[in-house]
Amino acid sequence: MTSMKVASTLDELRESRRSCASPFGLVPTMGALHAGHVALVRRARAECASVGASLFVNPAQFGSNEDLSNYPRTFQRDLELLGATGANVVYTPRAEEVYPPGFQTFVTVDEVSRPLEGASRPGHFRGVATIVAKLFLVFSPDRAYFGQKDAQQVAVIRRMVRDLGFPLTVVVVPTVRERDGLALSSRNAYLSPAERTAAPVLFRALSAAAEAFDRGERSGDWLRATMKSVLSREPLAEPVYVSAADPETLGELGEVAGDVLLSMAVRFGSTRLIDNFLFERGRWETGIREG
Repeated sequence: MTSMKVASTLDELRESRRSCASPFGLVPTMGALHAGHVALVRRARAECASVGASLFVNPAQFGSNEDLSNYPRTFQRDLELLGATGANVVYTPRAEEVYPPGFQTFVTVDEVSRPLEGASRPGHFRGVATIVAKLFLVFSPDRAYFGQKDAQQVAVIRRMVRDLGFPLTVVVVPTVRERDGLALSSRNAYLSPAERTAAPVLFRALSAAAEAFDRGERSGDWLRATMKSVLSREPLAEPVYVSAADPETLGELGEVAGDVLLSMAVRFGSTRLIDNFLFERGRWETGIREG
């Protein structure tokens, strides 16, 4: 276990950061940590001399009809987990510290933010890009670690890093899954027992499309139809979108000539889950199952 400093203000963070050896790895989080976050911190710990993390439920990425007030908050447990996993410094600001009165400067990553999650959640990625840019500025990391489960977020942040010239490397860590294939998410806690039983249909739908791809299917329409067909067999699943897209631009593919990102968002009652498989460099990235 490392000696971990907790900073709630920018001045405290800057002071703590000065004593951290390089290379420095950053793991931005909104708290309610699970094994997927632990995988990010462990990867950073393995590759960096020092590791920083944030615990901040970012109001700028929640829409007016979304669950900001109900988002799970397990602050003390999160700090204990980060300390046990190897974080050196954790930033735990109040919203007023991040967005002081009169705040009016936001980061917008244009085209890659528009489809998929962007179409369903207007303004979401503006909030994500803004908070991540601010964290990059105050932490000055050499590497920043994000989960593959949030594939569009990864695409947005990579584009922002390239466009704004942040001097860091974005490291993407495979999705961590339950034994039945369900991707770990803080929102899984919202599922009723019946919804939790139904939720692995996302993994089954993605698997069916990946298997069709491996058999030689290259029609984007066919891959999307395959996923929709599997989802349609689960009465509790209400698809929001199903996608077979270019992993960098997120434009929907007619014919898959190279890499492809299969992704979806599905509602179970009031809970909205996302998941994806990525085919890149000749292999599938489908995640790692616990146990």
